Amino acid sequence: MEKSLDADLIIAGAGPAGLSLAATLSDAPLRILIVERTPLCDLAKPKFDGREIALTHASVRRLKSLRVWDRIAACDIAPLERARVLNGQSPFALQFKNPHTNETLGALVSNAAIRRALFEVVAAQDNCTILADHAVVSLDAGKNHVVAAVSGDLRVKAKLAVAADTRFSPLRQAQGISARLIDFGRTMLVCRLWHSTPHDGVATEWFGHGQTIAMLPLQEGVSSYVLTLPSHEIEPLVELSPEAFAADAMKRTQGRWGRMELASTRHAYPLVAVYADRFFSARFALVGDAAVGMHPVTAHGYNFGLSGACRLATELRRSATRGGDIGRVDGLRRYERTHRRATWPLFAATNVLAKLYSDERAPMRLARGAGLRLMQAASPARHMLEARLTA
Repeated sequence: MEKSLDADLIIAGAGPAGLSLAATLSDAPLRILIVERTPLCDLAKPKFDGREIALTHASVRRLKSLRVWDRIAACDIAPLERARVLNGQSPFALQFKNPHTNETLGALVSNAAIRRALFEVVAAQDNCTILADHAVVSLDAGKNHVVAAVSGDLRVKAKLAVAADTRFSPLRQAQGISARLIDFGRTMLVCRLWHSTPHDGVATEWFGHGQTIAMLPLQEGVSSYVLTLPSHEIEPLVELSPEAFAADAMKRTQGRWGRMELASTRHAYPLVAVYADRFFSARFALVGDAAVGMHPVTAHGYNFGLSGACRLATELRRSATRGGDIGRVDGLRRYERTHRRATWPLFAATNVLAKLYSDERAPMRLARGAGLRLMQAASPARHMLEARLTA
């Protein structure tokens, strides 16, 4: 027998963006329902997935205001002091630091730690229910409400539905919202490596010939190793023994970080960037990767997801506190306009950068080296980028 529920807001997806939206609305007079495919036990204790999130100072402030930051253990937070970019065999390095203060560029926190802390906050909210091990199958938007068909013969009537269900969002597609998908034809392998040479809190992005390597500083002597290769070259590396994998990593990094040992499980993710052509339709909105799925080279994926959740929450709270309709088009349109203005320039620039540094033709290699030196010499341009990355 079909069951029915009423809510004000239904969120499809309990990833970082969906949970962030719910947490930001903890004080709003709304009944929120989050529907997530993952079992509740896995939401409460998410497993390590290899991904380390580079948080800007603005994102840290937002997480503090949501009472999320204090739930992340100090051992799971690594300061990001500086960053450098290398090209091929050139000894030159483009350096980045916080342009305004002596503070860090930001902080590195594992995706699992952020998800765990967000879940703890949202699970304690009086105005939110998490329906785990279920999925939103379809949405039927009417003039005054939307009806969500949920697996298990459940129908949920709400004022607004929000998709936070990954960059390949089936709900986005079902609602007729197209998106530009950029498949880079490469896969990112991520894991943690112990290494004998100190990292000094410096993140390194190294565009080598045929590969891209990032070393993100975590605990003392441990970094997140991010290796990007053509997709067919990744699977054999995942199958290597821990010893053979560490030896391969040491060879690829040319011993710059000394002796290495594998310190975690390995995970692989295809590199596909996504930008939705619209961020809303009738009684429906997109947040997180469903709206903007970034290439990781500029490390802004979750920063955009969090800021987007806050922008949407501002509009929903404004309508809710005035006794209005949170599905009103004018509020959703303001969200789309402000989020697009905040994300599109860096999204476009990131994709140009990613394509430039994956092009192995000799002229492009020369252009990369010249571009890095020009950026280092052009202080205003470099400072503007530093400010954008730390804001």
